[in-house]
Amino acid sequence: MVGSIGLSSNKPSVNGPFLNHNGLEEKLDELRKYLGKVDGDLLKIVGVGAGAWGSVFAALLQDSYGQYREKVQIRIWRRAGRAVEKATAQRLFEVINSREDVLRRLIRRCAYLKYVEARLGERTLYADEILKDGFCLNMIDTPLCPMKVVTNLQEAVWDADIVINGLPSTETRDVFEEISEYWKERITTPVVISLAKGIEAELAPFPRIITPTQMISQATGIPIENILYLGGPNIASEIYNKEYANARICGSEKWRLPLAKFLRQPHFIVWDNSDLVTHEVMGGLKNVYAIGAGMVAALTNESATSKSVYFAHCTSEMIFITHLLAEEPEKLAGPLLADTYVTLLKGRNAWYGQMIAKGQLSLDIGDSISGKGTIQGVSAIEAFYELLSQPSLSVPHPGANKPVAPVELCPILKTLYRTLITREQGARAILEALRDQHLNDPRDRIEIAQTHAIYRPSLLGHL
Repeated sequence: MVGSIGLSSNKPSVNGPFLNHNGLEEKLDELRKYLGKVDGDLLKIVGVGAGAWGSVFAALLQDSYGQYREKVQIRIWRRAGRAVEKATAQRLFEVINSREDVLRRLIRRCAYLKYVEARLGERTLYADEILKDGFCLNMIDTPLCPMKVVTNLQEAVWDADIVINGLPSTETRDVFEEISEYWKERITTPVVISLAKGIEAELAPFPRIITPTQMISQATGIPIENILYLGGPNIASEIYNKEYANARICGSEKWRLPLAKFLRQPHFIVWDNSDLVTHEVMGGLKNVYAIGAGMVAALTNESATSKSVYFAHCTSEMIFITHLLAEEPEKLAGPLLADTYVTLLKGRNAWYGQMIAKGQLSLDIGDSISGKGTIQGVSAIEAFYELLSQPSLSVPHPGANKPVAPVELCPILKTLYRTLITREQGARAILEALRDQHLNDPRDRIEIAQTHAIYRPSLLGHL
């Protein structure tokens, strides 16, 4: 039974991944045993939220383990009623006809005609409907495997053993508060793997960050031991197309070890790590600075020099911020650095920054973009700025003999806030910030983080 298993002799090894077909069933059997499953008792996995990464993650599991129907059930929940725009339906039709395997699959399923009708404007398709055929609304150029889709949240989660949180951070709390109503009479405790990258800021009674794993724990009462974060240098469409990638699953040893082994594939290597704080906060921070990276790329005509200057400053700010949040944060290296790099290089947040800088998007449309989903960096900019502007968190300034609010040592964060949130400045302000002759050497910021006692345990609610 989930939530009541001891480690003892059941503790699995994460060394030596199985790289063959038969190894998949062995890994599934090992996880089932670890969860206390007996013959005839399905291991139930459900993804909550069907954005690009949430859909791909569920599809990867379906591709690998869906064949073992008598042992595991893999489903995904998304809200019903989201209509597919005609232009999107037309593009979807082009994608279908460019892929013979997809075309044949839809014809066999007697589903092709509805896409013809949608292209002609004679029928409206819905996001949950096309997801069953393997099309994610935020990633229509990458066909997935057919998915088992549930639109009733209670049906999806009430007896799930493992729940994958694929929701944006801005929706996580509300949805899991609803889920908690369905879990009130549960005897066993589910395991939750959160893919969300973003934070909330709470200023009273004291300034603090709330991460998606904390939101889930607060909303449901599930102990943080049963909630994990998975992140890494992952572009969803490329992972599904089997580009080599890696990720880390972070959290308690009890669950991260067996899950790392279960999730690992030849093209998607999953490592485990205990440092939940650094990885989850970095997951939110990289989206903040990816927007700025997109702006710099657009405004400098992809200047490698300008982008490298920006990279030096933004990573130093990220290091500084994580030292405020964790006493001994993992260094910005390896997968953490790779995750930051790929998000600055390519991703919806960087794309959003480019479109804003080019004038092809207006800030008035908000942070939910058709065909892209939620731009999570926008809410994270506001949260981090509000949090780090609190005088009670003051730190030493390297050039002035006085303490200042932490945000004063984060000029890029300040500029993004004034550009995207208060709209006091235009997009070109990001270049002005980089060219400011008074801007401190990034090394100074890192040195403050590493040599001064700036750790503020209260920022994560530790008093």
